Parts: sequence; structure tokens; C-alpha cells
Amino acid sequence: MNLDNPFDLSGKVALVTGASRGIGESIARMIAKQGAHVIISSRKIEDCQKVADSINEDGGNASAIACHIGDMAQIENLFSEIQEKHGQLNILVNNAATNPYFGHILDTDLAAYQKTVDVNIRGYFFMSAAAGKIMRSNGGGAIVNIASINGVVPGAFQGIYSITKAAVISMTKAFAKECANSNIRVNAVLPGATDTKFAAALVKNDAILQQLMPHVPMQRVAEPDEIAGSVLYLVSDAASYTTGSCITVDGGYLIG
Repeated sequence: MNLDNPFDLSGKVALVTGASRGIGESIARMIAKQGAHVIISSRKIEDCQKVADSINEDGGNASAIACHIGDMAQIENLFSEIQEKHGQLNILVNNAATNPYFGHILDTDLAAYQKTVDVNIRGYFFMSAAAGKIMRSNGGGAIVNIASINGVVPGAFQGIYSITKAAVISMTKAFAKECANSNIRVNAVLPGATDTKFAAALVKNDAILQQLMPHVPMQRVAEPDEIAGSVLYLVSDAASYTTGSCITVDGGYLIG
């Protein structure tokens, strides 16, 4: 461990999914500032490239690879390209997610159910498995899953999304337990309401905010950079003895 800067990520290769905007972009920028080469990934290569170019212009080191994590073939292609171009992967941040349905759980249709499960559960699982195999051959690594406080207390009219985030929490612990002997640490971050385009239906809705804020002791929503800081800790040597943990970043919401 670099005691002068335990957050130093120089020489590391990091993959951040859903990194073209919001929390993912903030995570990618913060990791890049600590010296890692960051692979920006999301569904559209143009959006990924814009973020990568911006990081490079700021003196960082980034590249872009498109991938829709709900598509198994695209996951396979992503990791083949990483192996070919970099020969290593030290950090994976599973941030890409979907929440296509907002409504009563009884009215959830099969298409919304399937899309949410394919991305938020199957996608995270096989992204972690593919990354873990590379990390195992490299001598170790760190995986961080972006879950949600909805995985602990289901969000109103966000039934299937909340269910998948609960699965991510369990998945984190299962991977942590089985991968520890390969020197792979697996942890999760559980954001509360955060000011992103993804969460706009919540944080830009005054009626919902008026119901939410009395339950948030800090009386505000988070900024994406406030989530990214927890991720930086978990992927760095500062968290070298931390695995299977779920860090809540919610302004106190889960205190109750």
C-alpha cells in the first residue's frame, strides 16, 4: 500500500459501465484523477467517446468501448477487446442499470420485468464473472456494484427495480465470499436519491420530493460526485481489507 496516497491507482485498468453520464461519469472521472486508465462503457459509443476525450483533455487516461450489458454477446465482445488491448483488468464498477417501469407492482408487464432482470441481475452477474476471471489470472482486483437503498427498502412503484437491486446486494456478498481467495474484493454502494437524468422522475418531481425529504435527515438529494467518493475508496488500497460490504450513501434515509 502507498501510505502517502492509498487512493493512488496508477498502473491500474478500470472499467466503468453506464459511464457516459451521471454517477458512472463521476466515478470514471474520479478514478482517472487517481491515475487509472479508465474504460468508459455504455450503450452508445459516441457518448462514451465524449467522456473519454474529456478525461484525456484534462490530463487523464481513458478510452471508450460500447456495451449493452443486457446483451450477452456484447459482454463477451467487451472483455475480448479489453484482454486484447490491455491484457489486464484491475477494477470493475457495475453501474449501468435500467428502470423502465414506474407503477404498481401488480401491473408490471413481462417486457419491463425481463428488461430489468436482464440488465440489473444477469448483466451484473456475467460482467462480474468475466472481469473476475481476468482478475484471477492477474493476481486480484476490485469489483464494485452500484446497488440502491431500494434494495433494502423497496421504492414506491419501483417494485421490480427494487427486487433486482436487492439481488445485487446478495450477489455482491456471494461473489465476495467465493472470490476472496483469488484476492478479488467485491463490494457495493447503495445510493439514495441522486440528481441524475436516470433518477429525474423522482428528483425532478416536486410531489415525490415533498414526500421523500422528511425521511432524509440531510434534507437534500446527492450529487453524483458524492457517490463516486465511496467507489474510489472501495477500489483503492485504502479498502484492502474490505470485501462483501455495502456502503450506504443516502443522506441518512435508511436511519428511518
